[in-house]
Amino acid sequence: MSTSNQRPLFIDTDTASDDAVALVMALRYPSVRVVGIGIVAGNVPLAMGVQNALYTRELCGSSVPIYAGSSRPLARDLRTAQMVHGEDGMGDIGLALAGRTPEAGHAVDALIAAAHEHAGQLELVTLGPLTNVAAALRKDPSIATHIVRCVIMGAVADHVGNVTPVAEFNMWCDPEAVDVVLRSGMKLEFVGWDRSRFDALITSELAASIRSIGTPLAEFAIDIQRCVLEFCRTETKLDGFDFPDPIAMAYALDNTVALETRDLYVEVETGPGPAEGMVVMDVLGVLHREPNARVVTKASHDRFVAMLREAVA
Repeated sequence: MSTSNQRPLFIDTDTASDDAVALVMALRYPSVRVVGIGIVAGNVPLAMGVQNALYTRELCGSSVPIYAGSSRPLARDLRTAQMVHGEDGMGDIGLALAGRTPEAGHAVDALIAAAHEHAGQLELVTLGPLTNVAAALRKDPSIATHIVRCVIMGAVADHVGNVTPVAEFNMWCDPEAVDVVLRSGMKLEFVGWDRSRFDALITSELAASIRSIGTPLAEFAIDIQRCVLEFCRTETKLDGFDFPDPIAMAYALDNTVALETRDLYVEVETGPGPAEGMVVMDVLGVLHREPNARVVTKASHDRFVAMLREAVA
């Protein structure tokens, strides 16, 4: 497919095991062209996230530019998810995750440049904390109108959290950045961890089936979930492991993955306490505020799995 027919996509990610699978899906999807990947600290420290993305890019045979971005949240210390994804973020299975070099320049500047170069066409997908995106909006608020849609893996429509009782990790990691993004006027679409739990669960049988495709990408996609699988068994009580970033990416690539969406007013809790980092969704409309985000409330597991198989085949 010629590049003129491909939708330009910029990805911002804190590359760990599920992010890597989402990158594979995007880099191998025929009707989009990934024009840049920005890395943010989140699941793992920044340098580790950069190496993980570069390794994944190499495995896909891609040359998309990858840029290092923010090494900590806007207003607080970094809290990683290495207890979920492993110390290296990729399941601690012994991958050679060192020695590769990202592009010169900062991810924030790369996003701003892409928004202007592809104004009115660029789609943004965020797979980690929103630090880079918030910093870009602060530096150049006009990008909110240049980016046609921003698909965010984050929050939970059913308000059941995975890092506190009510907060999802990406939003909890940097809630001040979430607040900046929510106030920006950008067209936002949330695919929450609830969709991952319900619509992107990979049982042991399904994992074995995908791995048996036998390609390096199929084996990579399953093998790097080693630590996540154990976390899901002991902490989130799932029968297998779930794929938050891949289901968000699947929706970004093909919005027919969503079976139901709702336009809602949402805001984030930035203060301390049990609701810290919670993205509050006004499901009943009791605040009588204009919706500021679209929220995916049901997705197709079958379509998602088919896209995943296509990506790694």
